[in-house]
Amino acid sequence: MKKVPRISETEWQIMKIVWSKGQCTANEILDALNAREPWHPKTARTLIGRLVKKRALTYKEDGRAYIYRPGISESEAIAHYSESFLDRVFDGALAPMLAHFVQSNRLSASELQHLREVIDERE
Repeated sequence: MKKVPRISETEWQIMKIVWSKGQCTANEILDALNAREPWHPKTARTLIGRLVKKRALTYKEDGRAYIYRPGISESEAIAHYSESFLDRVFDGALAPMLAHFVQSNRLSASELQHLREVIDERE
């Protein structure tokens, strides 16, 4: 697995857009961000620049525009951050984490059913 850079919560929003589109320009990223809440263009471009520097995003020039692509896959990032969270908060133990979310009523009935199905398939 590639080394996954540290991605802030705000940068994660940009990565989700690029992952979903596969490739896009800064303006397309900004449009997608603004569809949820207002963003200042300079802020978005600064965060895009940081992600490029971290190699979370790559780019190619297309005339006057830059086309951004993921430098890491979404599955790599999810795997890395899931493991990191599990290690930090639950000392790497998966069962206590699942029990916490089930007992704290953070899962809907359909989510609980899906979890049961996943567990049953695993057995």
